[in-house]
Amino acid sequence: MPAMACVDAAVLPRPGYGFSWDGSLPAPGPFPGSSPMPANGGAAVDHRSLLLTPWSTDLSAALYKIEGWGAPYFSVNSAGNVAVRPHGAATRPHQEIDLMKVVKKSSDPKISGGLGLQLPLIVRFPDVLKNRLESLQAAFDAAIRSNGYGSHYQGVYPVKCNQDRFIVEDVVEFGFPFRFGLEAGSKPELLLAMSCLARGSPDAFLVCNGYKDAEYVSLALMARAMGLNVVIVLEQEEELDIVVEAAKRLEIRPVIGLRAKLRTKHSGHFGSTSGEKGKFGLTTTQILSVAAKLRRLEMLDCLQLLHFHIGSQIPSTSLLADGVGEAARVYCELARLGAAMRVIDVGGGLGIDYDGSHSTCSDMSVGYGLGDYADAVVRAVQLACDQKGVKHPILCSESGRALVSHHSVLVFEAISSTSHAVVEPEPNLRYYLNELADDACADYRNLLAAAVVGEFETCVVYAEQLKRRCVDQFKEGVLGLEHLAAVDGLCDLVTREIGADEPVRTYHVNLSLFTSIPDFWAIGQLFPIMPIHRLGQQPTVNSVLSDLTCDSDGKVDKFIGGRSSLPLHELGCGNGGGGYYLGMFLGGAYQEALGGLHNLFGGPSVVRVSQSDGPHCFAVTRAVPGPACADVLRAMQHEPELMFDTLKRRTGEYNAPNVAVAAIAAIASAFRSMPYLISEVSSNGVEEEGGEGCGYDEEEWEFMRCLSV
Repeated sequence: MPAMACVDAAVLPRPGYGFSWDGSLPAPGPFPGSSPMPANGGAAVDHRSLLLTPWSTDLSAALYKIEGWGAPYFSVNSAGNVAVRPHGAATRPHQEIDLMKVVKKSSDPKISGGLGLQLPLIVRFPDVLKNRLESLQAAFDAAIRSNGYGSHYQGVYPVKCNQDRFIVEDVVEFGFPFRFGLEAGSKPELLLAMSCLARGSPDAFLVCNGYKDAEYVSLALMARAMGLNVVIVLEQEEELDIVVEAAKRLEIRPVIGLRAKLRTKHSGHFGSTSGEKGKFGLTTTQILSVAAKLRRLEMLDCLQLLHFHIGSQIPSTSLLADGVGEAARVYCELARLGAAMRVIDVGGGLGIDYDGSHSTCSDMSVGYGLGDYADAVVRAVQLACDQKGVKHPILCSESGRALVSHHSVLVFEAISSTSHAVVEPEPNLRYYLNELADDACADYRNLLAAAVVGEFETCVVYAEQLKRRCVDQFKEGVLGLEHLAAVDGLCDLVTREIGADEPVRTYHVNLSLFTSIPDFWAIGQLFPIMPIHRLGQQPTVNSVLSDLTCDSDGKVDKFIGGRSSLPLHELGCGNGGGGYYLGMFLGGAYQEALGGLHNLFGGPSVVRVSQSDGPHCFAVTRAVPGPACADVLRAMQHEPELMFDTLKRRTGEYNAPNVAVAAIAAIASAFRSMPYLISEVSSNGVEEEGGEGCGYDEEEWEFMRCLSV
């Protein structure tokens, strides 16, 4: 190791060693009796074999497992960019959308023909959503035909997964031929569902779940009076009294469902909402009580739907069939008791494969496809009904995660990374090392001796021991900061030179984890993350991601495939000086609704992209900038227009007029910009508003005055 040559060559060797040292270390190799350690923190990857093969887009696709979690909607194209296949497996080559071109179109300044949107950016592909809905319907249709089932499938979209207006409207539009409906779990969700389904299929279900009061139930009954196919699902036994009272008052006969609390549950994180101790649902005793009360009220014919929920991300079809079979038995018993049963709602649980492993033993994966899921449901219901001689019910599911996850991609930029420069030895390194205490000097000599003879495991032990001992002495006031820095530099240099440690670097990303990927922080949910370009080049840096928030939890340090780091490319290399963009995939469900305003970072910009026959194969049909600083401040009860007025006066009092004018303009601009950083790349070519000098004028103030409109 040439860098060690400046260290005192006269240091005494460890007793028992005799050697002649030229100041360099032997070539790194595996520790005796061990195999090479994976540098990625997860599965071992033979990087040496990769280096022998020219890098390719196929190798990138395999590295990031895109075929496992992304098929048939995402792939890597010949340009080394992520390609979106909007129609799934039916997508033709000329219909593929280059995601990097979408980002460029969205973020380039308007004077260059772009949309001038600031990142982070959510890119929505309604064609993918349409394909998901059609694929789910086709899977049930095929299972019904092949099994000779005597009814049909009619799904609903639970709007809690993503309440965005255009997503809900797309579901209603795309689902119209299939009588696809909506599920609501609160009064505002019910209101939006009523409004959207007014333009939907008249047969589409509007399933009303969640806790209910008199106002909720009255709204649902009024929706029924409007001609909507509303079913009020009882989550608690006492809700029946609210429904009966409201129905009498409004003189509207309800259609009632009830949620059964099954014994079947799965053991993963998402299974905690199911089983006998689940949050929602009626026990067998309560189900019989409800049926008896409805009979006394001569309303047993109103009970028509049975709902249940095993849990989200059901891992296997065997568990699914067990739960559906149990619920189907309850359904048959209600039919025997005289209820006019006609629908069984299997709830949510249709999972997606976040990590591409097709595993039944993980919350991040499922071991089945759409066809397997549909077939398991159909068979389980058919078996129970045939045994009891009950007419086959309409099949309904609330498969929100499986519908919307794929169609949304979060794109964000890595703006910097921790330094990876080789640390040159401190010029006075020998002086500082000679001043170490005797015990630290002994560790230092042992470290060098072990390095020379190639005992690399021992090197690591002595390096850690030396650093730990010196930290303790620094805390006691024995060592100065220069001594501690010298020891840190020496130990880092040694471990790097012997190849015992390949450091993981931190990439700083222009994103709030708590706003855009809250499930990672809250429940450890993993999402596929990868570069969306430069995939024809080999990634050489093992990295973790750190967000903009002032919170130590604002980092992504776990990735699919069991990795504790993500292979990325060097920033600014091989990209013509452009930015470095990453994508988080399969995040279309829950993340936007659950995201908060930690550090007052608002949501991303959003574009809606459809496949077209134009030169770039896509058209941006809607573009919405993310919330400005003024918007997020107002969300926390602040009044930006008054804040601006206060700062304007203060600036005028404390600054010369020419300085005040520029400062006021900058403050006004800050109020109307997004909270995220504006990188040098994205700001290139952007004209400052107001022309030369960008001076404050009445237009700025009028903008502030209109913020509340």
